Amino acid sequence: METILRDGMLLGMGNPLLDISGATEDAILEKYNLQPNDAILAEKKHMPLYQELIENYKVDYIAAGSTLNSVRIAQWILQRPNVCAYIGSVGKDKFSKILEEKSREDGILAKFQFTTERPTGSCAVLITSNGHNRSLVANLAAAECFTRDHLDDPEVSKIVANAEFYYSSGFFLTVSIETILEVAQVAHRRNKYFMMNLSAPFLPIYYKKQMMQAMPYVDILFGNEAEALAFAKENNFEIDDMKEIALKITTLPKENPNRPRVVIITQGTLPVIVAKEGSTTEYPIPLIPSEKIVDTNGAGDAFVGGFMAQFIKGESLDIAVKCAIWAAGVIVQNSGCTVTGKPDFVPY
Repeated sequence: METILRDGMLLGMGNPLLDISGATEDAILEKYNLQPNDAILAEKKHMPLYQELIENYKVDYIAAGSTLNSVRIAQWILQRPNVCAYIGSVGKDKFSKILEEKSREDGILAKFQFTTERPTGSCAVLITSNGHNRSLVANLAAAECFTRDHLDDPEVSKIVANAEFYYSSGFFLTVSIETILEVAQVAHRRNKYFMMNLSAPFLPIYYKKQMMQAMPYVDILFGNEAEALAFAKENNFEIDDMKEIALKITTLPKENPNRPRVVIITQGTLPVIVAKEGSTTEYPIPLIPSEKIVDTNGAGDAFVGGFMAQFIKGESLDIAVKCAIWAAGVIVQNSGCTVTGKPDFVPY
């Protein structure tokens, strides 16, 4: 039976960023020592990149950040305002006003924490190879100022106490493991789903401690093949077969042993691997003609959004994964993590 949707059913936590997205050449990647398909945190040497992108290329400004992207896509598919709530930290500036406005337009129940210490975070999105590659350089800025006490805000506290599903990108591990653990423990006590994303290859390496603190609470874990390989290497799995890695992650210690962990690994155009209870299922990716691919930025976020939209409605894991694949396919045919019109996903 399909679940009745209500306000704040899904709570997403993450780093709100304003994407500055533009089609560039490989030369700018080389100049800043960037890889064509990667996601990194900005260092001092990257700071001139943002202004260079704005001045020398045609750019789009898109309300983003990994978790916000995912809940935006879920919200779009659900077509009912305020089902998806979101928390993260922003500055008090024009960029945060854009984020607030865009979030409201997208139907998100956003409860930002505001700081005067730093400006709203931004992310340089460098699109190359006619949209097939994207390199992300995130300047977290105000997003790094999120503090656990935002959970004490009465409106936020109410959402945390009443949500049915909780999701955090792995990127949020770099900001507030205290918040992730507190919310994960609430989910555990209430026997609700807690979902997380590996998010980037550097996270299992440099934030291994935080990731492994959160892992026992994770009911559903998302990631791509590069992230899964980094996780496996860092945890001494000594295997590189993607199915075996996914299965191994399902067996890691878990606070709620009565709910088997599900691990979902995407592999670009290769089949999606879903591991659960000792077995794996593969889901093929429909071929999208190369001339229709505009921008792969946000495809992974859209995948998660598509999955969550169906899962919180009470649909099966099978339908949720198929919707995830469909949503990612929609996003790669648009510039940035953007959508127009109404969703036309049909379960098959």
